[in-house]
Amino acid sequence: MSPRDAAPGRTGRPPVTSRAQILDAARRLIGRDGWDKLSIRRLAAELGIGTMTLYHHVRDKEDLQLLLITEYADQIPQPDLPGEPRERIIATATLIHDALAAWPWAAEVLTADGFVGRLGESVWMVESIVAGAIDHGCTPEQAVHVFRHIWYYTVGEILVRAHSAQQPADAARPADREPLFSGLDESRMPRLVAVGDQWRTLSAQDTYSQGLRALVDGLLAQATPET
Repeated sequence: MSPRDAAPGRTGRPPVTSRAQILDAARRLIGRDGWDKLSIRRLAAELGIGTMTLYHHVRDKEDLQLLLITEYADQIPQPDLPGEPRERIIATATLIHDALAAWPWAAEVLTADGFVGRLGESVWMVESIVAGAIDHGCTPEQAVHVFRHIWYYTVGEILVRAHSAQQPADAARPADREPLFSGLDESRMPRLVAVGDQWRTLSAQDTYSQGLRALVDGLLAQATPET
């Protein structure tokens, strides 16, 4: 075989030819450095390609985030949900919570106004909650409000826990070993001072399910039209 007929040699990393390679590299960056450090420039460096080459595959960072979240959401199996509307709402909200707990950075991205509406078929969980509220007797407008309140509660719980987990360990913060609110005037705030030594333990408990059921019951009771 002559040199002219031989395949040209190639050094370095192979070229990016698929979306899967791009998303795999993006997940590596997020896992290593955090989602807030993700950028088109850093992703291109991770892949060993030029930034402009990467722009042929993704428009910008927001487009990349949307691709990541959509792919993740598409992998969540659709279980057989309860037929009773209240239980269907609770089961779906719990599914959302568990999915976000495994990937809390996605909750940060999804808080952007209108982002949920861009997820395409992946919004079946939103449909499930809204439909459950309507089946219970809510108007469409009330059903949207039911979803909104559940969404705020769920995302808030995920983000608070995720951010708390990033804080330094108690051993590195001597002040955290003291009862919370110990510096308050007990005559003015006796209840807080009284529970101060239990506050951190109690606030760390996982009460999402209990709170969700109370929230859903309250929302449905207020939103259901009188008959």
